[in-house]
Amino acid sequence: MITLFMNNWQTYLTGFWNTILCSVLALIFSLVIGSAFAIMEILPNKVLRIIAHIYIEIFRNIPLLVIAMFFYIVIPQYVMKMDGFTAGTIGLTLYTSSFIAETVRAGIQAVDSGQMEGARANGLTYWQAMRYIVLPQAYKLVIPPLGNQFINLVKNSSVLAFLAGFDLMYQGQSVASTTFQTFSAYIIVGIFYLIITLPLSYYMRYLEKKMV
Repeated sequence: MITLFMNNWQTYLTGFWNTILCSVLALIFSLVIGSAFAIMEILPNKVLRIIAHIYIEIFRNIPLLVIAMFFYIVIPQYVMKMDGFTAGTIGLTLYTSSFIAETVRAGIQAVDSGQMEGARANGLTYWQAMRYIVLPQAYKLVIPPLGNQFINLVKNSSVLAFLAGFDLMYQGQSVASTTFQTFSAYIIVGIFYLIITLPLSYYMRYLEKKMV
């Protein structure tokens, strides 16, 4: 296995970098988009609530691979050219954001309503109160489920392998098909995923304890 890695380390590191890049981009944008739709879900405006509900239900209930393939195959035919990495990252972002939206919404609703009322009574606007008072407390409450979503996001980035996204899984398949050492090739891929997910898991646990 060591020999296999040494002979193909550049291939694996390319996949490792692409997986990290995809995961970081999807994590940032899915957190922003998910938080926005979570807020929309609790607004008094019925139209915005319906829009948020439709968005969440669509992307939460369609398989990630279907969403990613839509951006990889359909969008280039009718809208614009898109490579596998971009299509996969967009699909992963939209898919994950729907779950994050529900997680953050639950966190917002768990914050005592008096926090918002007190902030408004002290002269803050609704959005200022949400940004500085409610959301920080909501994120604190949902650190464990958010951490799980982030770890799932990293693992779900393997969808890029189906789109020629040159991620870890894609490169592992490439090595396995050329060397015929399938077992070792995929063991190395699994180790690389652990290198990403284990530190993230431990950090989220540390953050959870620190916030208590």
